[in-house]
Amino acid sequence: MPQDEISSVSRTLADFVAASSWADVEAQSHEARRSILNFFATALGSARDPVVTAALRTLSPFSGAATATVIGHSEPLDALCASFLNAVSANLLDFDDTHPETIIHPAAPVAAPVLALAETNKLSGRDALTAFVLGVDIECRIGNAVSPRHYARGWHITSTCGIFGAAAACAKLLGLPAEGIANAIGIAAGQSAGNVENLPSAAKNVSVGNAARNGLFAALLAQQGYEAAPRAIEGPLGWARTMGEEPDLVRLLDGLGKTWEIAKNTYKPYPAGIVFHSVIDACLLLRERISRRVDRIVSVTVQGSALLLARGDRAVNNERDARVSIHHCVACGLLLGAAGVAEFAHETVVRPDIAQLRQKVRAELDGTMPDGAARVSLRLSSGEVLTEAVTSPRGSLAAPLGDRDIEEKLHDSVRVGGSDWDAGRVIEAVWRLDTVGDVSDLLQSLRPPLASDHTAFNRL
Repeated sequence: MPQDEISSVSRTLADFVAASSWADVEAQSHEARRSILNFFATALGSARDPVVTAALRTLSPFSGAATATVIGHSEPLDALCASFLNAVSANLLDFDDTHPETIIHPAAPVAAPVLALAETNKLSGRDALTAFVLGVDIECRIGNAVSPRHYARGWHITSTCGIFGAAAACAKLLGLPAEGIANAIGIAAGQSAGNVENLPSAAKNVSVGNAARNGLFAALLAQQGYEAAPRAIEGPLGWARTMGEEPDLVRLLDGLGKTWEIAKNTYKPYPAGIVFHSVIDACLLLRERISRRVDRIVSVTVQGSALLLARGDRAVNNERDARVSIHHCVACGLLLGAAGVAEFAHETVVRPDIAQLRQKVRAELDGTMPDGAARVSLRLSSGEVLTEAVTSPRGSLAAPLGDRDIEEKLHDSVRVGGSDWDAGRVIEAVWRLDTVGDVSDLLQSLRPPLASDHTAFNRL
């Protein structure tokens, strides 16, 4: 759509959000609940991680009215702090949902503030789901408009675009008119940040947490009358161009209100960068072909696109490196026959046999292979070479996880994460979210008694 045919990106998106209702998004409700269920799974898996508990210790003394649930804990905080913490914990293990076209992880920056605000203001489950679907659509459409160059420049797209989804969704929950929603989106444009260089560190999670928190903050400021430049996204000195890209407005607005980005969402079976899933699947197939005789392997060659090599051809110094490492994913698939949370934990990463197998792996560029695909070849001591190529790994749009798979993922996350939350109650609550009149009652029912969490909090 030519620039002169729209008033501004912010206002066009705001008009869409303001005019949309439950009836417009109801057909996307099941996928929205799948995404939120996966959000709870990933958040519960890391709710007691030192990164999350350190942030909890930092924010707790400054929290205002404690109206919002911190997933995996009993003690609530204010909505801004809870949004930050829940987005961090949902994103921490690289186990959250993925929009393949942009590599945005949609739920963490949007579900966290939507649930916190809906709980604080005692809104309905349908209100929350409507806002969530709209927020995901906004963040992914803006991501579409600047992909793939935005990420390639070093911007962490979940953080930089997630804030727009959070702002739009929260503005919708606050009942702002189109002008207010547009201002919230524009205010978010001035707070968008996060870089890929920080991915191997906790600083990456700070930017995801800020996307959630600051998106909510932008909506609250707009509610109080704060204004933003109409063309804060696409203007000559706006968000897109200052971050290095001419926004593709056709990709951003095409099918608005008719096609939904949440329908393109995917869910991970492995807590690793999504581009490594084909590597893992290929290695699991090869493990069976060699009858698990890993001692026969002389060398391993992994071939894939430039994105695969740029993300994963790296030394492994810690568990964060491991989650974005071709070499460690190969070791998990071949030696362990599994690639769950435990396989990317510190205790596994430092195992001598894992480290030894990682040293046998070499990555090679194959420019003919699409992003997300991989070809793995084993050279055996007999001289034989075995190869497996995977283009549509488990969890992709072509081979999606089912509802029961996501439920099992949540059960595993509670078990691995050491949470005292009841997995079955969480699952039941999310599936019936569209029937709930007050989200605060639902979320409070999931929190264990406060006393048990005070004891745990004192150990943080």
